[in-house]
Amino acid sequence: MNVVEEALLFPCADELLPAIVAWPGRLHAALRPARVGAQAAPAASAIDPGAFAQASDDDRRASCGVLIVVGGPQYRVGSHRQFLLLSRRLAAEGHPVMRFDYRGMGDASGAMRGFEEVATDIGAAIDAFQRACPAVQRVVLWGLCDAASAALLYVEARGDGRVAGLVVLNPWVRSETSLAQTHIKHYYGQRLMEREFWWKLLRGRMAILNSARTLVKTALTARRGPPANSGSRSFQDRMADGWRRFPGSVLLILSGQDYTAKEFLEFVSANSAWAGLIEAAKTRRVDIADADHTFSSRLWRSQAEDATLAWLGAVMVA
Repeated sequence: MNVVEEALLFPCADELLPAIVAWPGRLHAALRPARVGAQAAPAASAIDPGAFAQASDDDRRASCGVLIVVGGPQYRVGSHRQFLLLSRRLAAEGHPVMRFDYRGMGDASGAMRGFEEVATDIGAAIDAFQRACPAVQRVVLWGLCDAASAALLYVEARGDGRVAGLVVLNPWVRSETSLAQTHIKHYYGQRLMEREFWWKLLRGRMAILNSARTLVKTALTARRGPPANSGSRSFQDRMADGWRRFPGSVLLILSGQDYTAKEFLEFVSANSAWAGLIEAAKTRRVDIADADHTFSSRLWRSQAEDATLAWLGAVMVA
């Protein structure tokens, strides 16, 4: 199926945010509402949503849109064009997709915000997505790294009934302690097994004293318990609450060669707030053993896309 892409601007708290909507080409004429200038018409002017309650596979896929939430200092294209390619792949399989810039990022106006402060942006993006594509009755939030965290924080804070599913890849749960624990278990252990490490050590090409200081500091940090309760919940606990209370389905995709993914697994295994969440019936977990953090090869990217499409077909559209 060919793909048609359209750009739009939408309002968010007195700022303007840019977005790209990827349409399944064959459905474009039917799904696209009439427009006045650059503004999408309200949903009521589109085709009757009742038509999408029929059993057609095309209709069911078209009614389930994917909103790509951007993480880190990124914008709507993504690292190595990841989000652009993902949106085209999903749209080619029948799902409308929108990717957008937060306030202060990319081509959006306003001040830059961290992932804990973008719930308003995500909500405004869902509004704009459904105005642009009224056939979308259910939305899946797709996020990598701290965008996965932002998606969980959004459902925790808003309880938005339009969000029917979450795809979270290598979620960000970073704390000083969890980072140190991950380094002790995975980084330093791996280094001791590398020939290059011993070659440098035996030939005096390693700053042993500085390395020892770093190791001791990391080990002491790793032994710390969780910080004392300051009266406000950590973003990690809020993520867990969002996951636990979310009534929809969750797809968890983890890279095997990524310290953020390893840190996530270490963190959830050691924190009671996360007990049972990644094993829950509503959660499907996919591990891509050789992938790095951003799925930077064509193979790894395709594997993440395939996992997303398989889950959409089995859980969200079935």
